Amino acid sequence: MATSEILYLGELRTQSKHLQSGEIIVTDAPTDNNGKGEAFSPTDLVATALGNCMLTLMAMVAERDQINLSGTKASVTKIMASDPRRIAEIHIRFDFGSISISDKHKKILEHTAHHCPVAKSIHPDIKQVIEFNW
Repeated sequence: MATSEILYLGELRTQSKHLQSGEIIVTDAPTDNNGKGEAFSPTDLVATALGNCMLTLMAMVAERDQINLSGTKASVTKIMASDPRRIAEIHIRFDFGSISISDKHKKILEHTAHHCPVAKSIHPDIKQVIEFNW
């Protein structure tokens, strides 16, 4: 079964439907590439998916170990390169707020983040700069 369906809406905009849930994501080409920049660009989604994947995997491990990561935030910065146009770097900063956990658990969660499926699926030429702000 397919995962999603994509419809081109015109003006460099697409609509993607997640078939299992029915959720919709709209993308626009970025303003630096002839688009309106009114929604995530496809490359924004790649960078954001990395942060989502890392945080989700860390939350799975944290729940197993009875650690509450609720309220944890991630800030994602995507850096583009040209010739050819591509993602050159993805910077993610995790802010864990006021949670208090052991250094051992911090290392486990950081290791988990670096080994999430998206991190392992992104081309090795894309630099992943990950910061954990405990």
